[in-house]
Amino acid sequence: MSAPDPRRPLADRLRPCRLDDCVGQSHLLASGKPLRVAIERGQPHSMVLWGPPGTGKTTLAELLAGACRAEFIRLSATMAGVREVRAAVERAQASWREQQRRTVLFVDEVHRFNKAQQDAFLPYVEDGTLTFIGATTENPGFALNNALLSRVRVYVLSSLDSAAIRQVVDRALSDPERGLGGRWPLPEVARELLAQAADGDARRALIWLELAVELAEARGVTLEAALEAVMSDGAGRRFDRGGDLFYDQISALHKAVRGSSPDAALYWFARMLDGGCDPLYLARRVVRMASEDIGNADPRALQLALNAWEAQERLGSPEGELTIAQAIVYLAVAAKSNAVYTAFGAARRDVERHGTLEVPPHLRNVPTALARELGHGEGYRYAHDEPNAYAAGECYFPEPLKDARYYEPTANGLEGRIREKLERLREWDRHSKRRRYR
Repeated sequence: MSAPDPRRPLADRLRPCRLDDCVGQSHLLASGKPLRVAIERGQPHSMVLWGPPGTGKTTLAELLAGACRAEFIRLSATMAGVREVRAAVERAQASWREQQRRTVLFVDEVHRFNKAQQDAFLPYVEDGTLTFIGATTENPGFALNNALLSRVRVYVLSSLDSAAIRQVVDRALSDPERGLGGRWPLPEVARELLAQAADGDARRALIWLELAVELAEARGVTLEAALEAVMSDGAGRRFDRGGDLFYDQISALHKAVRGSSPDAALYWFARMLDGGCDPLYLARRVVRMASEDIGNADPRALQLALNAWEAQERLGSPEGELTIAQAIVYLAVAAKSNAVYTAFGAARRDVERHGTLEVPPHLRNVPTALARELGHGEGYRYAHDEPNAYAAGECYFPEPLKDARYYEPTANGLEGRIREKLERLREWDRHSKRRRYR
């Protein structure tokens, strides 16, 4: 094997050339797993590799192409279009015609291709002209069209743990040909810190390490000191604004509140702030949680959430963020009810199902003499004039929905008292001699 070009970035030079050099992804690469079997046997199939940055998607594509001795064509969806896809297809056809050699087309960031671009290579995946491998950090179910998804297998790659990244770091420091060859000592504590700060991204760890070497050479300092300076400028947890990880984290926050776990809710709130999420976005979502998951079990939750939103608008960050944290904790420990959320959904479904039902005459507005002559408002019972300010037996629905019931209060918090009252009113309805519809 020839010596790697020293101009290539460290992360590229250290890319594994053998399956056994890969770290992590044991759920895909352990003995007998489908992806490992495909690579070992040199039997490629079209696939999409979905996972966070720096977890080995490109490496696995290259290993698969190498194992089956296929021509490897790499495109980036950020720069390529239909023209480049067609050129790749022509190249694949020529390779098979002239050399009986397969072609693996690897498309990085494939989620950035629009529908027309994705459709451009579908026939050639179908007829075997090329084996397609797409890499994406976005959920393929949302990012790719169904026609493409039906022709590929999706493999989900996991974020690398710190132990796996530590292996990569150690290899980079010691490898005499592709790495630093032991020329730059780095204490154990610093290595571990680098592995943890990389936050599951091996490429990030190697980029920081390479930048630290350049800084150490330029300033004449130790690698440890240079690495500390580099990481202080670039450290941060993974957070893709508007991507899957963003929505996974807001989902985790909402579910922690719903599950009455204030500690977990605060953790996810802090994670999202750490990643750069707009606090006002979080404040708006907290208002939604107050209505959806607490509701009338504790109506104060909605007011507190609105107050936190207003405080964030007035104070800004970081002062206002404490008020959102206060609201989150209150919501997490408050009595829970989704009764209004469920009832509202049921009412909307009935509206869609039954169409435009007429307003019953006794409930109609009576603005004119003509309306009165037509019977609008006739027979309406004014509740304040009835015993207990309740017109027992009256119905406020159109007749086809006279028995509809949407809101079923829980026994939690204040809603328990609401439930008792509604049960009492419904009992009066059952015994009323003035029931509207029978």
